[in-house]
Amino acid sequence: MMLKLKKGTVTFRNPQIFAVDTKRVVLERVLTKLFMLIYTDGVTLTLKVKTEHDMKSLMGYVEVLEQEGLISNASKNPDAVEDWLRSNLLEMVFRGNVVKEKVSSLKPMHLLSFRIQNLKYCRDYNTSDQLFFMLRSCPEVLSGLKQYLCKGWDASTNSAVRSADLDVDTTGILYLVKGLKETRTLNTRETPEPLLRKQSDLFNDDVRRLLVYQEKLPRSVFIEYFKILCGFHLTLYTMKLVYLLPKMVDQGKIDVEDDWSMIVDVTDNLNSKVSKYAKDDFEKNENNYRQYIRATYSIDVAQNWLSRDNAKVSVAQTLRKIKEGLNDEYFSIRLQDVVSELPSVSDKEFDRKDYEEQFRYFNNFSSFQKFVYLLESSNLGFSQYKFLREFIDAVSMKNSPSKLLADGRSRKYPRRGALGSKLLETLVQILVLEPIDDGKYQSRSLSIDELARLIRSRYGLIINGIGDARFKNADVETCSAFKENMDAFKNKLRQIGFYTDLSDACLLQKIRPRYNFN
Repeated sequence: MMLKLKKGTVTFRNPQIFAVDTKRVVLERVLTKLFMLIYTDGVTLTLKVKTEHDMKSLMGYVEVLEQEGLISNASKNPDAVEDWLRSNLLEMVFRGNVVKEKVSSLKPMHLLSFRIQNLKYCRDYNTSDQLFFMLRSCPEVLSGLKQYLCKGWDASTNSAVRSADLDVDTTGILYLVKGLKETRTLNTRETPEPLLRKQSDLFNDDVRRLLVYQEKLPRSVFIEYFKILCGFHLTLYTMKLVYLLPKMVDQGKIDVEDDWSMIVDVTDNLNSKVSKYAKDDFEKNENNYRQYIRATYSIDVAQNWLSRDNAKVSVAQTLRKIKEGLNDEYFSIRLQDVVSELPSVSDKEFDRKDYEEQFRYFNNFSSFQKFVYLLESSNLGFSQYKFLREFIDAVSMKNSPSKLLADGRSRKYPRRGALGSKLLETLVQILVLEPIDDGKYQSRSLSIDELARLIRSRYGLIINGIGDARFKNADVETCSAFKENMDAFKNKLRQIGFYTDLSDACLLQKIRPRYNFN
């Protein structure tokens, strides 16, 4: 029987570890919240809207614009205007359901898109906070991104710039929000440095490379690439944190060896040869979820005790203290408090007999370790396990063209690493750029094998394991699976337009950039 603890007994979410309250999220809503943080440099805003936004109120904004002479003939074509708003400008919840459909927010096409949103339908569970912490660690990237996203808006006059070269949809968003106001609150939120600094730097480097394309790509394509990058790096960050945090607790330091990797199936075939290896690899990642939950609770519990005198304690300090050993008397009292609330008579609920059986094999463990185990095996720990899986499924855009994970509808096809065509397109656009002097980039051609090796070394994703240290003793079946994966990789590159067969010679099989920056 599972022990049911009160919610808030120990707060699991720790911004110093991971700012996200892991739940199922929608990336468009995450971007809306992120744009608000970028606009205010992390300060919380209060939107001055008296009523909930709906189609009627939005059509009212359009009528006002027509009265001001900014648009024409909207009143003569209300159905066309509503269709344009619904299909091009708005994010909806329960889209298509006549009874339940509600406006969530404007599509995140411009930095000011956040001004029209219904908060209860536009929740991101602090996911935008994590992205903002990562971007804030590299001010020049954050500044460049803000400058691009704010294009067409004059902050000094709080109005749209008519001479700006913007598409119709983004211009429409600017006109809709120009009359709306917001107020800033005092910034009392914690803004820590990302725990996995190297992973954060990698995300910033990818965004920096994406900004090279800002004058080449249509705005909608640029935003789509940016959304894919955000989801991709959130997935990588979460998976690496799940893998590395237990190591940090064991070794008592943040700087541990990062040897994380994952096989990705590029074939889009649930029964491919490589799918077996990809499923086994991802299963190893999932098997770390409980250790991750235990490690997070260890840090949370230790930090609460170490900061009892209102002293701010970092994760690095906490890890050292855990390694050295903590005062066991305090945690013994915490355990006794839990026991005192348990029913003494056996019932359907968790009782003292269940409690004693649970710790039958933990006699040599400290009270701190017992208390952490109790949290991990309670209803609180179980819910975190469930929500973590849902969060990773959402940010990895599972089973979509932008996927990093895939699965089937039956248990026969569990989760596995995959590489969708849109995600591959985004990564290729980034990886065909190489840095030169003065912080600039130039485009280059890559061979198929070079690209696969670059994806492996940069992101830890294995497409071709032949020659990799992990598979130095691979058998014939494994080599055949990776060969099939590489053939599918080559075919997918051909489908998205980066590769054309010119010769059977490997040296001539090149991926050619779409845009020349030489």
